[in-house]
Amino acid sequence: MIIVKDKNKVINEVSSGESFKMIAKTMYGLEEVLAEELRALGAKDVTPINRAVAFTGTMQTLYKANYACRTALAILKPFAEFEANNEQELYDNVYKIKWEQILDVDCKFFIESAANSKIFTNSYYAALKMKDAIVDRFRRMFGRRPTIDTENADYKFNIHINANKVTLLMNSSGESLHKRGYRQGVGIAPINEVLAAGLIQLSGWKADSHFFDPMCGSGTILIEAAMYANNIPAQYYRKKFGFMRWKEFNNSEWKGVKERLDRGIREFEYEIWGSDIDPTVIDQAEKNLRFAKLHHDVCLFPNSFEFQDAPEGECMIITNPPYGERISVEDITNLYSMIGDRFKSFGDGKTAWLITSDFRAMKSIGLKTSRKIQLYNGALECRFLKFELYDGSKKAKYNA
Repeated sequence: MIIVKDKNKVINEVSSGESFKMIAKTMYGLEEVLAEELRALGAKDVTPINRAVAFTGTMQTLYKANYACRTALAILKPFAEFEANNEQELYDNVYKIKWEQILDVDCKFFIESAANSKIFTNSYYAALKMKDAIVDRFRRMFGRRPTIDTENADYKFNIHINANKVTLLMNSSGESLHKRGYRQGVGIAPINEVLAAGLIQLSGWKADSHFFDPMCGSGTILIEAAMYANNIPAQYYRKKFGFMRWKEFNNSEWKGVKERLDRGIREFEYEIWGSDIDPTVIDQAEKNLRFAKLHHDVCLFPNSFEFQDAPEGECMIITNPPYGERISVEDITNLYSMIGDRFKSFGDGKTAWLITSDFRAMKSIGLKTSRKIQLYNGALECRFLKFELYDGSKKAKYNA
């Protein structure tokens, strides 16, 4: 890591050796889930923080985290730290970094920023100063400069400012890791793939029973469940990562990591079912499943939940019904009442989870929750609700 000292602003290049610090970004409420994923991959010093997990590891760990973590949005590698007490110090410290050892003059880059500082109250302006320092250094050295590209950047950087402490990070993932590469079509309000994977992990399902999403839309929860059940790495269908453009990228090492993880793919012994009232989104789910070559693992039913049974025997039920936000529902209270009635009809051996942001409508489910987890679906604050299902003689009322 490059460390820029505050007073004299002297840059020292410090070798990170075999291991270095990293940050894995995730969604609120999924920090512990991601931490467990990273530990399972061999990451060290794993520490959950707000919407992220800090850890240490080697470049192989970085490759594994990008390829296998289901609940990571991005893997960031810090590469410079310094103090800046004003805009000029920020510019000077960024300018002194040997950017020519990181970037090529013909490449495209983009900077994302976050600031919690009385000095730098505008995070966008801090990113702009960082950009100015980078391009000015290239102009002085080569007479040309890299270009800014928000859509197809070769390099993505993050600048994080806390008070006067500045950390610069490289985004090793490139595009957000929720973009798995299997989506060929989506409905009106598809659930984020990382959130879908997080719901499955939070439910405690171990791929040791049937799985059912009765309001499956274009099939994201089903596909994430099938990938988890078959131990298919999260980015199995994805071809590009940001680290592939880094000068330190080792292609043979990356291929070795990928091949070892791919060898863990296995067969799933149970059934995965999905249903939806909208035949259009069922067709989209079928396309997505066929692209992912998971259409033999998942059974789809173009049917309303009101008339759709669950698989017989033990079954995990996870669904993402309309909230009345992005999808208009004529009577959402009646919809949630119907969901509760269907849950009650399934009987013993089944556990149901439901995510919603409609805290009033969820009271119409009519079942007692055994667990509530606060999550966010985009900007919407949600609750992920667990219902233990019993036969008719054991029904209990919902307790908000």
